[in-house]
Amino acid sequence: MQHVVQHLIQGNNSKIILVVLDGLGGLPTDGKTELENAHTPHMDALARSAACGLHIPVSFGITPGSGPGHLGLFGYDPLEHQIGRGILEALGLGMEVGKTDVAVRCNYATYRGGIITDRRAERIPTEKSGLLTEKLQHNIRRIDDCEIILAPGMEHRFAVIFRFPEPLFPDAAAINDSDPQQEGKPPLQLVGSSQAAEKVVSIAQQFLHKAAAVLQNEDKANYVLLRGFSVIPHLLSFSEAYGLNALAIANYPMYRGLAKLVGMTAPDIHGTVQDEIDYLKKHYNNYDFFFLHIKKVDSSGEDGNYDKKTLKIEEADRLLLQIIELNPEVLVITGDHSTPSQLKSHSWHPVPFLIKSPYVLGNLCTAFSERECLKGELGILRTIHLMPLALANAGRLKKFGA
Repeated sequence: MQHVVQHLIQGNNSKIILVVLDGLGGLPTDGKTELENAHTPHMDALARSAACGLHIPVSFGITPGSGPGHLGLFGYDPLEHQIGRGILEALGLGMEVGKTDVAVRCNYATYRGGIITDRRAERIPTEKSGLLTEKLQHNIRRIDDCEIILAPGMEHRFAVIFRFPEPLFPDAAAINDSDPQQEGKPPLQLVGSSQAAEKVVSIAQQFLHKAAAVLQNEDKANYVLLRGFSVIPHLLSFSEAYGLNALAIANYPMYRGLAKLVGMTAPDIHGTVQDEIDYLKKHYNNYDFFFLHIKKVDSSGEDGNYDKKTLKIEEADRLLLQIIELNPEVLVITGDHSTPSQLKSHSWHPVPFLIKSPYVLGNLCTAFSERECLKGELGILRTIHLMPLALANAGRLKKFGA
């Protein structure tokens, strides 16, 4: 799809805003999903006049990570471009990633009696995580011929780069995560699926051993889980693919990393959703595509907190009015995947979306929710089709063929 769209691009002065409420989709609790339960007058009003539907981030029945979910929203097929979270986290934290590097996203975790009792170390404060990462870096700088480079992230997250002296084969990152994905289980043994990967595994295992020794006296964050081994990929840039000058506005490093990977401007932004919107308004005249990411909807779902996820959706809706008042030619509101609070994890369920523009049928949905969006004019489609739809509604696609 992307290579077809690339040849149809035409420029104009239109603005496109993509608002992503991370983990938006849900499942019913007492008959209602979190989105159905939330009081969302602004999104409901938009849905009544917008083109609505549900999108599938990867394929039916496949649960997406945040990387594939966002990659699909940007129009890159996640089945063709599989990118590890390590690269995204590292880029988002401002780390330089080169051809000799393997990047890994890390969690501080709580380890007791041979099992992981908390995969996120009770979401330790970002300040504490920063101090622990500094301590690890001070004690672990090199393993054999591999340089070890660390950077702190948000809350329990940080990133590590294993920098080797020579360029790596693409399969050097073909390594499973050590994160068991559930509490009450031991960390998984790292296994590489190639000779190059086994060399990386050797370094990573030594790193885990050294990190555990440094952290052994910590009450909560006394262990490290490794996730998303990855090497830097080659992707067509966002501007080459769509002719758009894009700004990414995201508080969390991984999402900035993904935006940088496709060539968006992704400044280091911290603060609240209101701070993100203020940044959008300040720079609205300088770009023609805006990706605005709202994280805490997903975090609440992962914590299994139905009421908090509902409140975070309501908070986003209240702030949304400021974006609506900018009057972009195209406004897309959706999520990157579903995170039902009853599952406490990402899921395979379709994600609601709306596309507000002057050129839609509309008047098919009475509210913005999973069940209402199913009534919309766009039905159920793969996520990679959202970018072409946004471009078409912005008048940025020429006719295909004679």
